[in-house]
Amino acid sequence: MTGYVGPIEKTTLKNKYFRRVLFTGKYSQLVVMCLQPREEIGNEVHPNVDQFFRLEEGKAKFVFDGKEEHLARDGDAVVVPAGTYHNVINASATKPLKLYTIYSPPNHPDGTVHKTKAEAEAAEHR
Repeated sequence: MTGYVGPIEKTTLKNKYFRRVLFTGKYSQLVVMCLQPREEIGNEVHPNVDQFFRLEEGKAKFVFDGKEEHLARDGDAVVVPAGTYHNVINASATKPLKLYTIYSPPNHPDGTVHKTKAEAEAAEHR
């Protein structure tokens, strides 16, 4: 695919998988995500990757460097600079969190689909 053209909001809201890569370019990658109630990505850092998040449904708590916390809601954008430890936590006990993220440069193999967080963790430990 030369690029990505599509209804990103609709695609994000329909997504039920923890992580699904929609597009991978030379310098960026588009990924949709769905976190189940109270699920979190887990504290992580990308030394050479900037990351942009856009929430389409739900509320999330973003934690930077283990201490700085921000609550984000539908329509909010969050940018995590390379080298920043971060965690994204679904703040709801009952509803999924739907978001998309852009990595620059790409962070996952093109075409990656992880249906659950457990599947994603298993793939990262291979």
